[in-house]
Amino acid sequence: MDIDTRLLRSFAVVCEEGQLTAAASRLFVSQPTLTKQVRQLETQLGVELFQRSRSGMTPTAAGSALAAHATALLSAWDGALRATREAAGQGCPAALRVGFEGSTINLMNRRTVTEFTRLMPGWQVEMRQNNWFDPSSGLTAGEIDLALWHAPQWMAQRYAVAVLGVEERCAVLPAGHRLAGRELIDFTELVDDPFVAIPQESAYWRDYWLAMDERRGRPVRIGAVAHNADEWLAAVACGQGIGFAPQTMSRLAPRSDVVYRPVRGLSPSQVGLYWPRDRPLTPAMSAFIRSCRTTIAFAAMAVPVGELAGQATSEGSASKGSG
Repeated sequence: MDIDTRLLRSFAVVCEEGQLTAAASRLFVSQPTLTKQVRQLETQLGVELFQRSRSGMTPTAAGSALAAHATALLSAWDGALRATREAAGQGCPAALRVGFEGSTINLMNRRTVTEFTRLMPGWQVEMRQNNWFDPSSGLTAGEIDLALWHAPQWMAQRYAVAVLGVEERCAVLPAGHRLAGRELIDFTELVDDPFVAIPQESAYWRDYWLAMDERRGRPVRIGAVAHNADEWLAAVACGQGIGFAPQTMSRLAPRSDVVYRPVRGLSPSQVGLYWPRDRPLTPAMSAFIRSCRTTIAFAAMAVPVGELAGQATSEGSASKGSG
Protein backbone atom coordinates (compact mmCIF):
# COMPACT_ATOMS: atom_id res chain seq x y z
CA MET A 1 0.00 0.00 0.00
CA ASP A 2 1.36 3.44 -0.97
CA ILE A 3 0.76 6.27 1.52
CA ASP A 4 1.43 9.95 0.82
CA THR A 5 4.07 11.10 3.33
CA ARG A 6 2.21 14.43 3.57
CA LEU A 7 -0.75 12.57 5.12
CA LEU A 8 1.50 10.72 7.52
CA ARG A 9 3.21 13.98 8.54
CA SER A 10 -0.17 15.60 9.21
CA PHE A 11 -1.24 12.58 11.28
CA ALA A 12 1.92 12.79 13.39
CA VAL A 13 1.40 16.49 14.15
CA VAL A 14 -2.24 15.92 15.17
CA CYS A 15 -1.04 13.22 17.56
CA GLU A 16 1.52 15.59 19.07
CA GLU A 17 -0.86 18.55 19.40
CA GLY A 18 -3.97 16.61 20.43
CA GLN A 19 -6.28 18.97 18.56
CA LEU A 20 -6.93 20.05 14.99
CA THR A 21 -6.71 23.80 15.51
CA ALA A 22 -3.17 23.77 16.92
CA ALA A 23 -2.03 21.13 14.43
CA ALA A 24 -3.42 23.09 11.47
CA SER A 25 -1.64 26.22 12.64
CA ARG A 26 1.65 24.34 13.00
CA LEU A 27 1.28 22.77 9.54
CA PHE A 28 0.20 26.11 8.00
CA VAL A 29 -3.00 24.64 6.55
CA SER A 30 -6.66 25.35 7.18
CA GLN A 31 -8.52 23.15 9.69
CA PRO A 32 -10.91 21.77 7.02
CA THR A 33 -7.89 20.81 4.89
CA LEU A 34 -6.28 19.00 7.82
CA THR A 35 -9.55 17.21 8.66
CA LYS A 36 -9.75 16.06 5.05
CA GLN A 37 -6.17 14.75 5.17
CA VAL A 38 -6.80 12.76 8.35
CA ARG A 39 -9.97 11.21 6.94
CA GLN A 40 -8.14 10.41 3.70
CA LEU A 41 -5.46 8.54 5.64
CA GLU A 42 -8.08 6.66 7.64
CA THR A 43 -9.85 5.67 4.43
CA GLN A 44 -6.64 4.41 2.84
CA LEU A 45 -5.70 2.37 5.92
CA GLY A 46 -9.25 1.17 6.57
CA VAL A 47 -9.08 2.04 10.28
CA GLU A 48 -10.17 4.84 12.59
CA LEU A 49 -7.10 6.67 13.88
CA PHE A 50 -8.68 9.14 16.30
CA GLN A 51 -11.50 9.41 18.77
CA ARG A 52 -12.95 12.87 18.23
CA SER A 53 -14.46 14.89 21.06
CA ARG A 54 -14.93 18.48 22.13
CA SER A 55 -11.69 18.27 24.10
CA GLY A 56 -9.61 17.22 21.10
CA MET A 57 -8.30 14.26 19.13
CA THR A 58 -7.25 11.11 21.01
CA PRO A 59 -5.48 8.33 19.07
CA THR A 60 -7.31 5.00 18.96
CA ALA A 61 -5.39 1.78 19.51
CA ALA A 62 -4.68 1.71 15.77
CA GLY A 63 -3.67 5.38 15.85
CA SER A 64 -1.27 4.80 18.74
CA ALA A 65 0.30 1.87 16.91
CA LEU A 66 0.85 4.00 13.80
CA ALA A 67 2.15 6.95 15.86
CA ALA A 68 4.81 4.69 17.40
CA HIS A 69 6.33 4.21 13.94
CA ALA A 70 5.46 7.48 12.19
CA THR A 71 8.33 9.61 13.51
CA ALA A 72 10.96 7.04 12.58
CA LEU A 73 9.39 6.55 9.15
CA LEU A 74 9.33 10.27 8.39
CA SER A 75 12.86 10.77 9.69
CA ALA A 76 14.13 7.90 7.55
CA TRP A 77 12.36 9.28 4.49
CA ASP A 78 13.82 12.76 5.03
CA GLY A 79 17.27 11.20 5.34
CA ALA A 80 16.73 9.22 2.15
CA LEU A 81 15.75 12.39 0.28
CA ARG A 82 18.84 14.25 1.48
CA ALA A 83 21.11 11.36 0.52
CA THR A 84 19.49 11.08 -2.91
CA ARG A 85 19.84 14.79 -3.63
CA GLU A 86 23.45 14.82 -2.46
CA ALA A 87 24.25 11.82 -4.66
CA ALA A 88 22.52 13.43 -7.64
CA GLY A 89 24.57 16.57 -7.10
CA GLN A 90 27.95 14.83 -7.45
CA GLY A 91 29.74 16.38 -10.39
CA CYS A 92 26.92 18.94 -10.80
CA PRO A 93 26.69 22.52 -9.51
CA ALA A 94 25.22 22.85 -6.04
CA ALA A 95 21.80 24.51 -6.19
CA LEU A 96 19.86 26.86 -3.95
CA ARG A 97 16.11 26.43 -4.49
CA VAL A 98 14.13 29.66 -4.25
CA GLY A 99 10.34 29.92 -4.47
CA PHE A 100 8.63 32.98 -5.87
CA GLU A 101 5.05 34.19 -6.19
CA GLY A 102 3.61 34.98 -9.61
CA SER A 103 5.28 37.86 -11.42
CA THR A 104 7.71 38.57 -8.55
CA ILE A 105 10.19 36.35 -10.38
CA ASN A 106 10.81 39.47 -12.47
CA LEU A 107 12.22 41.22 -9.40
CA MET A 108 15.20 38.89 -9.55
CA ASN A 109 17.37 39.69 -12.52
CA ARG A 110 20.64 38.58 -14.00
CA ARG A 111 22.52 40.81 -11.58
CA THR A 112 20.96 38.96 -8.65
CA VAL A 113 22.18 35.59 -9.88
CA THR A 114 25.57 36.98 -10.95
CA GLU A 115 26.13 38.45 -7.50
CA PHE A 116 25.08 35.19 -5.85
CA THR A 117 27.49 33.10 -7.93
CA ARG A 118 30.25 35.58 -7.17
CA LEU A 119 29.64 35.03 -3.46
CA MET A 120 29.12 31.27 -3.86
CA PRO A 121 31.34 29.96 -6.69
CA GLY A 122 30.12 26.67 -8.13
CA TRP A 123 26.52 27.26 -7.02
CA GLN A 124 23.43 27.99 -9.10
CA VAL A 125 19.90 29.21 -8.32
CA GLU A 126 16.81 27.13 -9.11
CA MET A 127 13.67 29.30 -9.31
CA ARG A 128 10.35 27.59 -8.55
CA GLN A 129 6.93 29.22 -8.65
CA ASN A 130 5.01 28.90 -5.38
CA ASN A 131 2.17 26.40 -5.30
CA TRP A 132 -1.08 28.02 -4.17
CA PHE A 133 -2.29 24.64 -2.88
CA ASP A 134 0.56 24.51 -0.34
CA PRO A 135 0.57 27.49 2.06
CA SER A 136 4.24 26.87 2.88
CA SER A 137 5.17 26.91 -0.83
CA GLY A 138 7.19 23.74 -0.29
CA LEU A 139 9.22 25.00 2.68
CA THR A 140 7.66 22.54 5.14
CA ALA A 141 8.36 19.59 2.85
CA GLY A 142 11.92 20.78 2.19
CA GLU A 143 11.24 21.26 -1.53
CA ILE A 144 12.70 24.78 -1.50
CA ASP A 145 15.25 26.58 0.67
CA LEU A 146 13.87 30.12 0.58
CA ALA A 147 10.51 31.64 -0.39
CA LEU A 148 10.11 35.21 -1.62
CA TRP A 149 6.82 36.41 -0.15
CA HIS A 150 4.78 39.57 0.18
CA ALA A 151 3.37 38.60 3.56
CA PRO A 152 1.46 39.96 6.56
CA GLN A 153 3.61 41.17 9.44
CA TRP A 154 2.65 38.22 11.66
CA MET A 155 4.27 35.77 9.23
CA ALA A 156 7.61 36.62 10.86
CA GLN A 157 6.32 34.84 13.99
CA ARG A 158 5.95 31.54 12.10
CA TYR A 159 9.02 31.69 9.87
CA ALA A 160 12.52 33.06 10.02
CA VAL A 161 12.77 35.97 7.60
CA ALA A 162 15.31 38.26 5.99
CA VAL A 163 13.28 41.39 5.35
CA LEU A 164 13.83 43.13 2.02
CA GLY A 165 11.36 45.92 2.67
CA VAL A 166 7.74 46.95 3.05
CA GLU A 167 5.39 47.42 0.13
CA GLU A 168 1.84 48.69 -0.15
CA ARG A 169 -0.95 46.49 -1.48
CA CYS A 170 -2.96 48.03 -4.29
CA ALA A 171 -6.34 47.36 -5.91
CA VAL A 172 -6.35 45.56 -9.27
CA LEU A 173 -9.43 46.49 -11.30
CA PRO A 174 -10.75 45.81 -14.79
CA ALA A 175 -10.25 48.89 -16.98
CA GLY A 176 -14.01 49.52 -17.10
CA HIS A 177 -14.49 49.47 -13.32
CA ARG A 178 -16.45 52.38 -11.84
CA LEU A 179 -13.40 53.47 -9.79
CA ALA A 180 -10.75 52.86 -12.46
CA GLY A 181 -10.32 56.61 -13.06
CA ARG A 182 -9.63 57.43 -9.40
CA GLU A 183 -6.08 58.16 -8.22
CA LEU A 184 -6.77 56.88 -4.68
CA ILE A 185 -9.53 54.53 -3.47
CA ASP A 186 -10.82 54.00 0.06
CA PHE A 187 -10.91 50.37 1.13
CA THR A 188 -14.55 50.71 2.19
CA GLU A 189 -15.49 51.53 -1.40
CA LEU A 190 -14.39 48.08 -2.53
CA VAL A 191 -15.63 45.68 0.14
CA ASP A 192 -18.95 44.94 -1.59
CA ASP A 193 -17.36 44.19 -5.00
CA PRO A 194 -16.94 40.58 -6.13
CA PHE A 195 -13.35 39.39 -5.71
CA VAL A 196 -11.17 36.93 -7.60
CA ALA A 197 -9.92 34.56 -4.89
CA ILE A 198 -7.13 32.02 -4.75
CA PRO A 199 -7.99 28.40 -3.70
CA GLN A 200 -9.22 27.62 -0.18
CA GLU A 201 -6.25 25.26 0.20
CA SER A 202 -4.00 28.33 0.33
CA ALA A 203 -5.43 28.92 3.83
CA TYR A 204 -4.28 32.21 5.37
CA TRP A 205 -2.94 33.48 2.04
CA ARG A 206 -6.49 33.51 0.69
CA ASP A 207 -7.67 35.55 3.68
CA TYR A 208 -4.73 37.93 3.40
CA TRP A 209 -5.26 38.77 -0.28
CA LEU A 210 -8.98 39.15 0.34
CA ALA A 211 -8.10 41.59 3.18
CA MET A 212 -10.24 39.72 5.70
CA ASP A 213 -8.64 41.55 8.65
CA GLU A 214 -9.57 44.92 7.23
CA ARG A 215 -13.13 43.76 6.52
CA ARG A 216 -13.85 43.51 10.25
CA GLY A 217 -16.40 40.75 9.81
CA ARG A 218 -17.99 41.95 6.59
CA PRO A 219 -18.43 38.98 4.22
CA VAL A 220 -16.63 38.74 0.92
CA ARG A 221 -18.29 38.05 -2.43
CA ILE A 222 -16.32 35.60 -4.56
CA GLY A 223 -16.70 36.23 -8.27
CA ALA A 224 -14.17 33.63 -9.42
CA VAL A 225 -11.44 31.33 -8.09
CA ALA A 226 -8.05 31.28 -9.85
CA HIS A 227 -5.40 28.58 -9.52
CA ASN A 228 -2.33 30.55 -10.58
CA ALA A 229 -1.24 34.15 -11.12
CA ASP A 230 -2.03 34.21 -14.84
CA GLU A 231 -5.56 32.90 -14.24
CA TRP A 232 -6.06 35.44 -11.48
CA LEU A 233 -5.08 38.43 -13.59
CA ALA A 234 -7.12 37.18 -16.57
CA ALA A 235 -10.21 36.84 -14.36
CA VAL A 236 -9.82 40.45 -13.20
CA ALA A 237 -9.35 41.65 -16.78
CA CYS A 238 -12.51 39.80 -17.83
CA GLY A 239 -14.55 41.55 -15.14
CA GLN A 240 -15.17 38.49 -12.95
CA GLY A 241 -13.99 40.37 -9.89
CA ILE A 242 -11.33 42.64 -8.44
CA GLY A 243 -8.40 41.90 -6.17
CA PHE A 244 -5.44 43.17 -4.20
CA ALA A 245 -1.80 42.69 -5.20
CA PRO A 246 1.67 44.05 -4.41
CA GLN A 247 2.17 47.56 -5.78
CA THR A 248 5.14 46.48 -7.90
CA MET A 249 2.81 44.23 -9.91
CA SER A 250 1.69 47.38 -11.77
CA ARG A 251 5.05 47.49 -13.55
CA LEU A 252 5.79 43.77 -13.55
CA ALA A 253 2.47 42.72 -15.10
CA PRO A 254 1.05 45.71 -17.03
CA ARG A 255 -2.08 45.17 -19.15
CA SER A 256 -4.20 47.62 -21.10
CA ASP A 257 -7.39 46.04 -19.73
CA VAL A 258 -6.33 46.22 -16.07
CA VAL A 259 -5.59 49.19 -13.81
CA TYR A 260 -3.72 49.34 -10.49
CA ARG A 261 -4.77 51.88 -7.89
CA PRO A 262 -3.51 52.76 -4.37
CA VAL A 263 -5.90 51.92 -1.54
CA ARG A 264 -6.37 53.90 1.68
CA GLY A 265 -7.02 51.70 4.72
CA LEU A 266 -5.22 48.57 3.51
CA SER A 267 -2.20 47.35 5.47
CA PRO A 268 1.11 46.91 3.60
CA SER A 269 3.06 43.70 3.00
CA GLN A 270 6.38 42.76 4.50
CA VAL A 271 8.56 41.58 1.63
CA GLY A 272 11.26 39.11 2.47
CA LEU A 273 12.93 35.77 2.01
CA TYR A 274 11.42 33.23 4.42
CA TRP A 275 12.54 29.82 5.68
CA PRO A 276 11.49 27.42 8.52
CA ARG A 277 12.65 28.47 11.97
CA ASP A 278 14.01 25.02 12.72
CA ARG A 279 16.42 25.11 9.76
CA PRO A 280 19.73 26.97 10.09
CA LEU A 281 20.62 29.79 7.71
CA THR A 282 23.31 28.33 5.44
CA PRO A 283 26.07 30.30 3.70
CA ALA A 284 24.26 29.83 0.37
CA MET A 285 21.01 31.21 1.78
CA SER A 286 22.86 34.11 3.38
CA ALA A 287 24.65 34.88 0.11
CA PHE A 288 21.38 34.93 -1.82
CA ILE A 289 19.83 37.28 0.72
CA ARG A 290 22.76 39.68 0.33
CA SER A 291 22.59 39.46 -3.47
CA CYS A 292 18.87 40.33 -3.38
CA ARG A 293 19.48 43.34 -1.17
CA THR A 294 22.20 44.49 -3.53
CA THR A 295 20.24 44.13 -6.77
CA ILE A 296 16.51 44.40 -5.99
CA ALA A 297 15.12 47.89 -5.55
CA PHE A 298 11.57 49.01 -4.90
CA ALA A 299 10.67 52.68 -5.02
CA ALA A 300 7.93 52.03 -2.47
CA MET A 301 10.03 49.98 -0.08
CA ALA A 302 12.49 50.68 2.69
CA VAL A 303 14.11 48.44 5.29
CA PRO A 304 14.81 49.99 8.70
CA VAL A 305 18.55 50.49 9.16
CA GLY A 306 18.56 48.83 12.58
CA GLU A 307 16.84 45.74 11.21
CA LEU A 308 19.34 45.46 8.38
CA ALA A 309 22.22 45.74 10.82
CA GLY A 310 20.80 43.01 13.06
CA GLN A 311 20.21 40.65 10.17
CA ALA A 312 23.64 41.33 8.70
CA THR A 313 25.16 40.12 11.96
CA SER A 314 23.23 36.84 12.01
CA GLU A 315 23.83 36.21 8.33
CA GLY A 316 27.50 36.94 8.71
CA SER A 317 27.72 34.38 11.49
CA ALA A 318 25.91 31.80 9.38
CA SER A 319 28.25 32.33 6.46
CA LYS A 320 31.09 30.96 8.56
CA GLY A 321 29.35 27.59 8.70
CA SER A 322 29.04 24.91 6.08
CA GLY A 323 26.78 25.25 3.03
